[in-house]
Order: sequence, then structure tokens, then C-alpha cells
Amino acid sequence: MKTLIVGVGGVTNGGKSTLSGHLHQQISNSCVIEQDSYFKDESMVSVDSSGFQQYDVLEALHMDVMMNDINSWRENPESFLRQRNLNPASSLDDKEVFVLIVDGFLIFNHRALNDLFNKRYFLEIPYEVCKRRRSSRIYTPVDPPGYFDGHVWPMYVKNRQVMEESGVSGIMFLDGLKSKEELLAIVYKDVSQEIERLK
Repeated sequence: MKTLIVGVGGVTNGGKSTLSGHLHQQISNSCVIEQDSYFKDESMVSVDSSGFQQYDVLEALHMDVMMNDINSWRENPESFLRQRNLNPASSLDDKEVFVLIVDGFLIFNHRALNDLFNKRYFLEIPYEVCKRRRSSRIYTPVDPPGYFDGHVWPMYVKNRQVMEESGVSGIMFLDGLKSKEELLAIVYKDVSQEIERLK
């Protein structure tokens, strides 16, 4: 049994979850872990001097819980899939490759997590597109007025700079303005080649 861990990161509303979901549908014995599922309760998230809650930082996430789940998958991916009602392929053998897709906006900023990735993809979209997409979605809690410009975008720029300065290598940067089909084709081809190599 072999394993492959794929990181799909990037800007908020850049298409990470859509790409991760489609990739999961195309690859047998795969599953997705989403960083957004590990946010702390609103009462535990700090507030800055402008009154904005600091959701776009690692401290707003239960990264310990996320890493525990990822390590559970690493220890026994077949069991992990069954626990989530994702039945593995019936003809499992020593050459079978299990694929974990980790989707999140700060996955490459967490050193222990970043070190696990075999493949890294980062979705980018321009400021104007990102702001428009963000404004069309409803979040819990709801984004307060000025939140995108006062917190979300500045933190994306800062977090990306930290990621780049930390020397993260092997990232394939993707244009999030491409169609869902184009993005899936690019990433699926790359991941499929790695699966074949592992086999």
C-alpha cells in the first residue's frame, strides 16, 4: 500500500474546494480534508484593533486536531476511508495508492503539514475577482462591513509572503480564472502521473 498527499491551497474563493472535490471524484481511494472544517469557535478567535476577528491566521484553527486526522489517515488510509463511509476499491493490493487531498488557505504556512505534501497546488485570482466572489457568499459569522479590505485581503498578501519567504518549494501556481474543467485537467494529469510513478 502506497500513499500520496496532495495540497490544494490558495486565496479565499479561489476555487480550492471545487478543485479538491472534483479531483476526489476522479481518483479512486481518495478523500478530502478541508482546513475550513477546523476553525475554532467564534468566542476563541482574537479581535484586532479595528474590531475585526482574526480568522485568517493559523491561531484561529484547531491545527492539532487537523494534524491528528491527517496522521490517522497516514497510519491506515483504508480504515480512515471506511470510517467516513468512503469504501475503498475492492481489489486492493500492495500497489494500490491511497490519495489524501488537503484543501486550505493556510496549508503551506504550517510547517509540519507542509512537510507532508508530495504535490502542492496554489490557486490565484486577482483582488477584484476575489472581492466579488467573497461578497456573493454567506459566511458564519457574516463578514462585517469592510472586512475584506480590512482583514481578508491584507492577510492573504501577508500569509503568501510568509509562505514564499519560508522557502516552500515545489508549488504549482494555478490561474483560478481558468475554467473548472481546465484546472481539473491540469491537476488530474499531474497527480495521475505521480500515482503511476508510485505504482
